[in-house]
Amino acid sequence: MTRKYPQFRIGNGYDIHRLVIGRKLIIGGVYLQHPDNLGLDGHSDADVLTHAIMDALLGALSLGDIGKYFPPSDEEWKNADSLFLLSKIIELIRKQGWEVNNIDSVIVAERPKIKPYVEMMKKNIAHTLQISESSIGIKATTNERLGPEGREEGISCHSVVLLEKK
Repeated sequence: MTRKYPQFRIGNGYDIHRLVIGRKLIIGGVYLQHPDNLGLDGHSDADVLTHAIMDALLGALSLGDIGKYFPPSDEEWKNADSLFLLSKIIELIRKQGWEVNNIDSVIVAERPKIKPYVEMMKKNIAHTLQISESSIGIKATTNERLGPEGREEGISCHSVVLLEKK
């Protein structure tokens, strides 16, 4: 008798967006108040956390990146809610027979402080993906005033996902 072993896939995602005046700062589907009233610039809502998770999900199955599915040249996605886009990506992942085992993300920003918003971000992403909040790790760090994040020119996020074949 052959033993069936679970199949796993790991995906890595990264996103960065410039901070600008006149845009809302949305991360993980949560509106954050930046001390200088800055927000992230992008075609959609520029949610770096959600974008990094989407790219990690797609990368795990060699399905390209979010630009393939929601190109910035397409006006349909102008100011789109990234949690809605994430819901479309998880549908694609599940149609291929995969399920999220866990997600781990690191948001890189000097300001505002991310920690007070982490639980709400986890709740939003868990709800969208229909998984347990305990399967989602979100951390935040500064760049010690180095690079574009450290100079407060932008905010970035790194995400890793583990998918399991169902």
